[in-house]
Amino acid sequence: MITSAYIHIPFCHKICHYCDFTKFFYNPELADQYLDALENEIVTAVGTEKRKMKTIFVGGGTPTALSYEQLERLLKMIAKSFDVEAPLEYTFEANPGEFDEKKLALLKEYGVNRISFGVQVFDDELLEKLGRNHRVKDVYDSLSLFEKQQFDNVSVDLMYGLPGQTYDQFKKTIDEALALDLPHYSSYSLQIEPKTIFYLRHKKGKLHKPVEEEEARMYELLMNEMNQKGVYQYEISNFAKPGFESKHNLTYWNNDYYYGFGAGAHGYLPGERTVNIKPLNQYTKKGKETGLPRLHVEPVHYKEEMEEQMFLGLRKTAGVSMSEFENRFGRSIHSLYSSELDYLKRKNWITETEDNVALTTQGRLFGNEVFAQFLIEDEKLQ
Repeated sequence: MITSAYIHIPFCHKICHYCDFTKFFYNPELADQYLDALENEIVTAVGTEKRKMKTIFVGGGTPTALSYEQLERLLKMIAKSFDVEAPLEYTFEANPGEFDEKKLALLKEYGVNRISFGVQVFDDELLEKLGRNHRVKDVYDSLSLFEKQQFDNVSVDLMYGLPGQTYDQFKKTIDEALALDLPHYSSYSLQIEPKTIFYLRHKKGKLHKPVEEEEARMYELLMNEMNQKGVYQYEISNFAKPGFESKHNLTYWNNDYYYGFGAGAHGYLPGERTVNIKPLNQYTKKGKETGLPRLHVEPVHYKEEMEEQMFLGLRKTAGVSMSEFENRFGRSIHSLYSSELDYLKRKNWITETEDNVALTTQGRLFGNEVFAQFLIEDEKLQ
């Protein structure tokens, strides 16, 4: 059963130097056309009756880059297809300085109850280097508006491993973020992705990240500081006070099904993963015409589904439940991965309890190497 939806709004007033998400400069006319296509895609997928959902996540881009009228139209569109009055986690991404109190009040009116807030760093110089549109003061101004509109479930995004960023600078960002006493924090190392400004600079030798050892020190600092403040790590990059874990992101890590709506959006439906068309004009045209603006649909077979259960589940601090795995697939984890588990335990990269397999603190530093061990050889399924 599909009880989660991701909705992508690709518009921004400024394009960050590191961002490889599907995004375009905001244009009012193009945004109106995009919303036409998006509405048709949602209705085509879910029908005309309201669906009860556990989570809705509206991301981007910058969803609040839309005008007030367009934002209201988007919220009405979502409320028409999904029961937003039912208990659910309803998240909007927002960037400092990209909204006003009127827009926040509108979000509140339509049932939005969680904000994912793109702070990145508490350092004006680094924000400038990242191509961000805000400064530290905007963060505090925005938080005051959240408080005024009684948004108490706020998550802050932080970045590390940035060009020119030192260990001490990242510590200052963590300290300032934790001083806010928010319920949720996400923190990611910078990945230099193709087709970004950072990628072009990196290729020309004009941009350098901290060395791997320094980046690992930053990550260990992050884990230690969060833990000391009682904000527990429930996933490789995510930390929360008890009860404030992101239910939407847990949908991904639990390998559950979800809709993906909008340009470039990914979805996971029974037996298949979907990827939507990225170019704005092509998405808009196809979305308006058919309501199915797919770039491609990839079948997910039994083998891939088991592998993904391990890759995604091991991102969680709780790890993968062996009983849930066996109930879902009719195979035990040990029947598939006995030698791999022994190897990873010898490396001290995983730990095993009566029902769970999980990464150790050391294992989190070598996540990709751990995950590679859980690719299944075909002969094991015969």
